Formats: sequence, structure tokens, C-alpha cells
Amino acid sequence: MSLVSKLICFASAALLAAVSLVSCGSAPANTDGSDKLNIICTDFSEYDWTRAISEGAADTEVRYLLENGTDIHNYQPSVQDMLEIADCDLFIYVGGESESWVDDALKNSSGSGRRVLRLFDVLGQSVKTEELKYVMEDHEGGSHNDSGSGYDEHIWLSLRNADTICVSICDALCGLDPASSEIYRSNLDKYRAELRALDEEYRTVSDGTDSRTLIFGDRFPFRYLADDYGFDYYAAFPGCSAETEASFDTIARLSEKLNELELDTVFIIENSDDSIARSVIANSGNTSAGIETLDSIQSVSRDDIGKGASYISIMRKNLETLKKVLY
Repeated sequence: MSLVSKLICFASAALLAAVSLVSCGSAPANTDGSDKLNIICTDFSEYDWTRAISEGAADTEVRYLLENGTDIHNYQPSVQDMLEIADCDLFIYVGGESESWVDDALKNSSGSGRRVLRLFDVLGQSVKTEELKYVMEDHEGGSHNDSGSGYDEHIWLSLRNADTICVSICDALCGLDPASSEIYRSNLDKYRAELRALDEEYRTVSDGTDSRTLIFGDRFPFRYLADDYGFDYYAAFPGCSAETEASFDTIARLSEKLNELELDTVFIIENSDDSIARSVIANSGNTSAGIETLDSIQSVSRDDIGKGASYISIMRKNLETLKKVLY
């Protein structure tokens, strides 16, 4: 049994014991003794959408599980996290492979009366498979020329997906707290207007440029964004890859694309080592090409939130970066 599996088994056993104690009346339903509506979100985008929709509703409390900045692909819940999920009123998660631990958390607290919102279910047929395009490394170290390696978890990197999801979040909040439904609906209308305005700005930028291909010396979690606005791309790895070192073959093919398309920028994602991007540039005919960062909103921390980070602000910053590169 792997270390991760052992940790989840341990957490599950602790959770079962704790739930048993609660059911015997030895602890209050909410750990702070309040009647607040407790909402737990696994990633930042869900948290920020829920925070925006619930703003002004005094009896809601929203928690973001990955607030220490851990990437969703690397997160494993603590025993305390599992207990809080068992005790919350609404649990929101994406539902991809990186959150396979959720099955145990929900199974071991199925009688809690908690409502669950799985975003893959909300989006249905809009969920895309992760592409393994030509030049990409696979997990064995080879290269691929095909597609379809599983579902792409990075659904939040589509403003249109965000719009759909926010409606479902609002519906869930209204169902749990009908007395505040007017606040939730009003906030939703305002937030959807912001999402749609930003979507229109992205569309204006994409429609106004002839340069429609992005080169990533990194993972590529932006398929939803690229498909929304008609961008093509070439990248070292698919979005959920754990690889950090690209083969010479992959670097050479990316360098070849940089030359062929006469591009002058190689992208990376936030908190990334730019060594692959530098190698791609060094092996191309355009050694003066630059490196730019697009934020995949996968590792937003408590400190970032304190400094004003929001889903809208990060997506707007990405738009400004694209505008600078494409025009």
C-alpha cells in the first residue's frame, strides 16, 4: 500500500470514530457552536465564486481547503479536513482524478445531511478530455501524437464554465438558506455580469489577432480557455502531468514550432521553473524570445487572498499578458 493510501485509510478510520462520537451527542454540529451555513471548497476558484455569491449573507462561512497554496494535484486532506467535510452544510469540489480522496471523505460521512456539489456533474458534456498533443511528454518519458488521456480538471479556466457553475452554487445556497435567497440571487446577477464582460474582452482580443498559437515550455492546463477563444498550442506536458524534465526530443520539437510559427514568446505557468522554456528558446533560431507567465489559478494562497487576489483579477491579468504578447 502506498504512503498516500495509508494516510487516507488512517484519516478515514479517524473520521469514522469522530462521526460516531458526534452521532452519540458528545459534540455540537458546528465546532464553533454557531448556526452558520458552513461551506467547504477544495480549490480557490470555487471558494472565490462562493464568496462573491454569498457576500452580505451574515450566516454563511466559506472555507478554502488549499489556502496554504498547495496545488490541487498534490493535496491530501488532513484528519481535521475530513472531519470538517463531514460536518459542513455544503461541500464543493471539481471531481477529477486529483480529488479521488473525496470518495472516502463522503462515503464515511454519508448520513450527515450535507449537500455536495460536484462540478464535473454540473458541467456534464462540457467537461473535456485532456489532450496529449504532438511534442508532449507522456508519463513514461516518451512523446505523443494522440489525445484522450482522461478528463481535464482545469474547468475553472473557462469564464463560460464559471458562469454555469455560479448558477449552480447560487441554487445550492438558496436551497440551504431560503431566507437569504434574495441576497444570493442579486450577487449572482452582478457576478455573472462581470464574468460575461470579461469573456467579451477575451473574445475581442482573440478576434483581433492573427497570432493564434501559444508555446508552453511547461504543463498546459489552459485547454478550456484555448478552446473558448480559438487558440492552438504546443506544450511540453499535459495539464495534470507530474513531469518536470522534458526530453531533448520534446525541447527540439517546441523549438522547431517556435521557429516555424515565428513566435517570440514561450509561456510558463505560475510558480514554475523556467528551465524548459529557456532551453526551448536557446535551441531555436530566436534566442531573443521572451518568457511570460499565465496563472492557472492552482496555487492561490491565504497571503495572495489577503493581497486582493480574486478569480476575476487573475483572469484579467492573464488577459493583459495575452494582449501584450499577441499584439
